[in-house]
Order: sequence, then structure tokens, then C-alpha cells
Amino acid sequence: MKRLISIAVSIAILTSIYAAIDVSALVAVFANSNGVLLVTSLLMVVPLTYLTAWRLVQLMPHSGKLGIGEASRLTLAASVLNVVLPSKMGDLAKAHVMKDRCQMRGSLAFALVVFEKTLDMLALLIWCVFGLTFIDDKNAFYWFAWVLITGGLLIGGLIIGSKYFMLKSLAVIKRITPRNIGSKTNILQDAWSEMHQYFWQDRGRLVAAASVSLFLWFLHLLQIWLFILALKAWTPFIDNLALAPLSILAGLLPLTFAGVGTRDAAIIVLYQPYLLPATAAAVGVLCTMRYIMPALAGLPFFYNYFSLVGNSPEKQNQQAD
Repeated sequence: MKRLISIAVSIAILTSIYAAIDVSALVAVFANSNGVLLVTSLLMVVPLTYLTAWRLVQLMPHSGKLGIGEASRLTLAASVLNVVLPSKMGDLAKAHVMKDRCQMRGSLAFALVVFEKTLDMLALLIWCVFGLTFIDDKNAFYWFAWVLITGGLLIGGLIIGSKYFMLKSLAVIKRITPRNIGSKTNILQDAWSEMHQYFWQDRGRLVAAASVSLFLWFLHLLQIWLFILALKAWTPFIDNLALAPLSILAGLLPLTFAGVGTRDAAIIVLYQPYLLPATAAAVGVLCTMRYIMPALAGLPFFYNYFSLVGNSPEKQNQQAD
């Protein structure tokens, strides 16, 4: 039911968007685009997927046995789930496979994936804060976004850097959540302590993972900027470092199907000083393709992924509903 509601919301937002713009102008934007640059920018999903998988391999404890090929297939399979589940929650399901394939405790595998996604979010927020700091013509909205995102960045930094802060946060979660959920935080607390000690004992590994995360998100944001150039439009690159992350964050809100609709609307509103509505809508379509292409590539590994988890896709769907 929740999935049907999110799909309905996405359709409603897209209907409103395309009712407000000239659809023929949208078609003309693609017809007028630089085909070589458009294809090149879309194909950036290949190195981006590889780098994401390589980072996962580097994050694995030495006892893990996850090769780059397996990590790539796992990343692609998770992309399928990310299209279906809100807020890219499919990435968290990777912990099940890591538990089975790498002989890791489930709680430790889950903590590692949470650690990975925390690094991911921090890297995105760092680029967003950087862009908002230097964006032209800052208004009240941009200042508010800067304060809000900087606060989120500080909290994320505390989660990564302070074991005390994270354990205290989990203790609060345990007190305010139902017993069946709160009881699981004890296991996560122990696993997070182990993960925290593992990474901070090897500062080089932590710095390398953080650096790769920053570079990955730079490439993601560069890809979106190249979309704009491929459509023969223009946005200053520094401004794009602020506007693209804000659009991505809007798409992560668990309101729509795979962020479709909220992300498109955010792009049209935020890029309004630089892009015509039809061009911004075209950028929204290309940003959706950033998620669809890895998901399509992950379909051949999807069933194997669920067989490793121990559930069929049908059972997973029933649990999600």
C-alpha cells in the first residue's frame, strides 16, 4: 500500500509539472542536445558503480572475502532495490549478503553498511555546504539551507568520529522505540563499537574511504552538470555544487517512488535562474536515468541477491507492505 501511495504521489507531481510546461519544448530540448556529451555523461554510471564497489571492498574487515566482482554485482543488485524502496534503503539490504558471503556477523555487516552510507551522506553534505558558501546571489532560503545542512554535517561527523555520541544516540532510540525494535539496538551498539575501533585504529583506511566518498560525489555532481551542458544550457559549476545536492536530498524524502517527482520539482525550482522549465524537466529525466540504468544492469543479479538473503522477492514485497 505504501508503495502504491508513493507511485501515486510521483504521478501526481509529474502530471502537475508536465501540465505546466510545454511538452513539445521538452522533446525539442532532447532533440537539440549534444548527443555525444549526453551519452558520455550517462555512461558515467559505469565508473561510478565500480568506484562504489571498490570502496565497499576497502571498507571490509581483513577477514572478509568480498572481491571487486562480487561487490560490483552486489552494488548493482542494491540499485534495483533502491528504485523500489524509499531513501535508497536498498543499500542497507547489502548487509544480508555480506553476512552470508563474507562470514560476518549480521550486526557487524549492518553496522559496516550504515558506516558506508554515513560517509556517503557526509560527502554529499560537504559539497552542498561548499556550494552554498560560494553560490552567487545568496538569499534567505540559501542561508537557511546552509545552516540546516551544516548542522546535519556536524551531527554526521559526530556519528563517525565519536563512539560516545553514537552509543548515546542508540540508547535514546532504544528508550523511545517499541521493545522489539529497541532490543536490537544492544546488538547494533556492540557492532558499532567494533566498527568504530576497526576504522579508527587504521586511520589510513578511514581517510582513504572518506576521500573516495568525496571524489565519488564530485563525479556524481559533475555528471549532473554535464547533463546541463549536453542540453546546451548553462549553470555555474559552483552553483551546481549547491543546487544538485539540494535536489538529490529532496528526492531522498520518502514521499515518492524512487524520488521521481520531488527531485524533478526541486530541479525546476532551484535551477530557475539558469534553466528554462523544459530544460530543467529534461535534467530531471536524466537524473532519474542515473538510478534506472544501474537498476536495469542489476536485474540479472536480482534473484541471486534475494536467494542469498533467504527470501523471495514476493516475500520481501509482502514484508514491505
